[in-house]
Amino acid sequence: MEYPKHFISAGNNFCTFEKHVPAPLLRKSFIIPGKVRSANIFICGLGFYELYVNRQRLTKGALAPYISAPDDVIYYDRYDVSGFLQQGENAIGVILGNGMQNPLGGYVWEFDKARWRGAPKLALRLEVLLEDGSSFLLESDGGFQTSESPICFDDLRCGEHYDARKEQPGWNGPGFDDTQWKNAIDAPLPKGEPVLCGVEPIVVSGKIKPVSIIKQGEGYIYDFGVNTAGVCLLKVQGASGQEISLEHGEMLIEGKLSVKNIQFEPDGYVQRDIYICKGGQEEYTPRFTYHGFRYVFVTGIREEQATESLLTYLVMNSALDERGGFECSDHMANTLQILTRRSTLANFYYFPTDCPQREKNGWTCDAALSAEHTLLNLSPEKSYREWLRNIRKAQREDGALPGIVPTGGWGYQWGNGPAWDCALTWLPYFTYLYRGNIEILRENAPAIFRYLHYLSTRTDSNGLIAFGLGDWCPPGRVADQYKAPLEFTDSVISMDICKKAAFIFEVLGMELQRKFAFELYGRLRMAIREHLIDFGSMLAAGNCQTSQSMAIFFDVFESSEKAKAFEKLLGLIERKKCRMDTGILGSRVIFRVLSAFDRSNLAFKMITSPEFPSYGNWVARGATTLWEDFQPEGGAVNSLNHHFFGDISAWFIQCIAGIQLNPYGTNVNEVIIRPSFIGALKWAKAFHIAPAGKIAVEWTCNKDCIQLKLDLPEVMTGKIILQDSFTFDDGLAIKAVHSGLYDILRE
Repeated sequence: MEYPKHFISAGNNFCTFEKHVPAPLLRKSFIIPGKVRSANIFICGLGFYELYVNRQRLTKGALAPYISAPDDVIYYDRYDVSGFLQQGENAIGVILGNGMQNPLGGYVWEFDKARWRGAPKLALRLEVLLEDGSSFLLESDGGFQTSESPICFDDLRCGEHYDARKEQPGWNGPGFDDTQWKNAIDAPLPKGEPVLCGVEPIVVSGKIKPVSIIKQGEGYIYDFGVNTAGVCLLKVQGASGQEISLEHGEMLIEGKLSVKNIQFEPDGYVQRDIYICKGGQEEYTPRFTYHGFRYVFVTGIREEQATESLLTYLVMNSALDERGGFECSDHMANTLQILTRRSTLANFYYFPTDCPQREKNGWTCDAALSAEHTLLNLSPEKSYREWLRNIRKAQREDGALPGIVPTGGWGYQWGNGPAWDCALTWLPYFTYLYRGNIEILRENAPAIFRYLHYLSTRTDSNGLIAFGLGDWCPPGRVADQYKAPLEFTDSVISMDICKKAAFIFEVLGMELQRKFAFELYGRLRMAIREHLIDFGSMLAAGNCQTSQSMAIFFDVFESSEKAKAFEKLLGLIERKKCRMDTGILGSRVIFRVLSAFDRSNLAFKMITSPEFPSYGNWVARGATTLWEDFQPEGGAVNSLNHHFFGDISAWFIQCIAGIQLNPYGTNVNEVIIRPSFIGALKWAKAFHIAPAGKIAVEWTCNKDCIQLKLDLPEVMTGKIILQDSFTFDDGLAIKAVHSGLYDILRE
């Protein structure tokens, strides 16, 4: 396929905070001389676009075509428009938004200095085959006409301003008088690789009505009951010139909307949409932005307009399918599963973002830490593959990776490091593990190998690595202070990157690369054991829950050493009165380590306890999504919608229900069922849709036994493994797996 390469724009001026430049309208009317047999449009709008053919909106979803650095990748969409064209006069209309072409709200991450920054631009080609066998071709050129749209300001992070009085009815259809419009001008060809976008679009996945409307000063607080992401649909009987402001936020302080945790936009631009009425019954939905919020502070409306129907929350995310779930008899655990799912989706806009209200950045560590629970619950694999293309494009020649993707050049000196860079390896690894897709390994193997060479240049005189961020967000965190030393967490994660890379190279038959990865793994492990493990006390450096859990989970300790090391971990937990004391790296592994040693009851208590610090404490304090920080009451929480602590959902599915797919990494049709019968639970159930079909597990505690119900696809093989204190009713501890009912006795 040949992509249209001729880009046009409305002009060279681009929007700034100081001088707003409206989003441009572009249109082209044309005559089709016969009946249409087939027709396709290929379009790239930088940053975002909305496409109309003969007044019909055809855009695949919000924020089309994608969110990328135009110097790295430029995305095209294809539309079959056969049913929208007619013999005779037709018209194409396009609205362009700033998006990543002019990311003015991202100045904190130096997007304002991006080399590509400029006015929005369009490349479009229409290919038509007529019934008589002849063809018709139209391409974006100076024959397109352009005018200002009612969108006076738009930014992905800040919001959108819309003046309905400037609407031009019929502008996107035939018969419109565009004689007062200007000709479009040629625009420079972007540097990025052209790619046809094949990932799931961003869609409206739900609608929420306000649960309360409260008068607050000169405006009204609309509370939608849950914190998630999207935009508002405004419906109002307005007066011409009436200006309505919608300010979106996550929290109320003393009854007032607070955006103090959203630190990065100038005053007046923090998640704020402005609509100026034309007069009459009107509707408005922002096109080129989205927000993370629970509350909206509405000003500029009269009392009689402050009704439930004024605002509807349009929940948005990439259109991912459900692939798994978990339920049990404990309300807190069920709530945490819901919160994890909500945070994961609210932060999936083509790729995993860190938060929907402050940054909207593709932080690599966040995605890596959430990979397993996202794959177990949803269908992110196509989106992962596409985002990995962008990660590879962002990789420097020396192999270094930035902490955010896309980036305009920021994140190589701070905000990265092995625990962040591991996304390049972990995403392909876990996707292959749970989907059996070998292509994702092939696509990323060269970049992974380059990164291993880079890691080998970053070791110190002791053979250790310490150049990135560490165990981010420990309870009550202060700046970048970690209990687990950075040289420990960086070195251990680097070791794991090498181990997973060796696995990937072995699957692909890349023997020399496998040998390099395995040797680097061995050197790092030896250096960690020599310099960062006290074998007299069997404690890892830092003497903390994170270091000890990571040393056990990532096999720094030998199998023969792990029992003693685990006893030390229990002591560290008891010292904290059985409460978690881990940041994002330790939190992902500590509960898995506890389950590996049959202490799932303790893990469940630590997760669900309402006492600080715990996940349950968030819920007790009103959380409706996962937070960024474990802070005591009154402490400053940066974001109330993060997903990087969400591995508890994977723990629910894998450790409580016991679904462990492809346990040895060799067969995606193999499964181990190893449930944990939590004393606080009467029942638990989970499912996961594997490539072969649906796996469903349910266990129920009865008076005399536990009944385990299992449904599996016929092609799957494996076994059921019980905890040490349980046996099947025939005395066995292990059984060949198949669908059916099993009675389990406590010894």
